[in-house]
Amino acid sequence: VIAPQLDPYEAVMLLRIRVLRGSLDAVTKALAERDDIPFIDLTAGGDEILAVLASGKDPRNRLIFRQLPATRAVTSVEAQTAMHVYADASAWRLDALSAAERRELTAPVRSHAPDGLDREILATLAPDARQSAAALAAKLGRPESTVRRRLTALPPVTQTYVDPHRLGLLVDANLYLRLPPAELHRVGAALAAHPAVHGVLSTTGRANLHVAVWLPNLEGLHRFITGELAALGVTDVETVLVGRAIKRPGQPIGSVIPRSARAPVG
Repeated sequence: VIAPQLDPYEAVMLLRIRVLRGSLDAVTKALAERDDIPFIDLTAGGDEILAVLASGKDPRNRLIFRQLPATRAVTSVEAQTAMHVYADASAWRLDALSAAERRELTAPVRSHAPDGLDREILATLAPDARQSAAALAAKLGRPESTVRRRLTALPPVTQTYVDPHRLGLLVDANLYLRLPPAELHRVGAALAAHPAVHGVLSTTGRANLHVAVWLPNLEGLHRFITGELAALGVTDVETVLVGRAIKRPGQPIGSVIPRSARAPVG
C-alpha cells in the first residue's frame, strides 16, 4: 500500500528529540501514534529520537512549541524545516537490474487519480494489505463489486522492499552538513546522484543540508566522509548513526525491520 503523498505546500520538519534514558520508550510510542509523523528512528546511542513531522501549512506547530517542551522527559528539541528535496528514499535503487530489465518490469502508467473512496480503501488496507475485497467491502459498508473494481483501477506498486541488511548495507547514517549558500545546490545535487545516498534535503537551521546514507560498514562511512564529502569541499559535518527504525509509512508500528528502512530494489 502506498502512503499518501504530502501536499507540496505543507511544511516537513526533521526533528531531533533528546529524552531522559528511562523515558525513551514512552516518548517514542506517543510520537509513533501520531498521524502527522510518518518516520521515526532511534539513534545508535539510544538517547535521541529522529522523526519527520508533516507540520502542515502553519509553521507554528503545537507539537514543537507546546507539547514537547512541556514534556518533562524531553530535554531538548531541534526542528529543521525542509526547504528543497534533492532525493528521497523512494527514488533509491540497488541497480541490480539493467535498464532493459527495468523497462520490461515497469507497469504502464495509469491516469486514474485517487478519490475519497480510494483513500478509504488505502487507509483500510494499511494495517494488512492482504485483505480480500469482501473483507474490505464489509468494513467500508460498500458493495463488494465496487471495492473490487476500485482495487483493480488503483495504480500498481512496481517496487520490492527488502531489508538493506540483506543487501550487505549494515550502516544507516544521517549526515548534517553546514555549507555556504553558494555551494549548497552544487553539493546537494552531486550527493543526490551517489549510489549510497537515499536522501538529500536542504533545511533551515545551522546545518543546512541533510544527507542519509546506507553503507556496508563503518569503514565505508569513514571513506564516504573523507573521500566523497571531502572532494566536494565539505568541511563541516555531523554524523549520527541510526540504531533502529520505529515507524515507516504504510507499515504497522512495530513491524519495521530493525536498524533500517526498507529499501526498494530495481
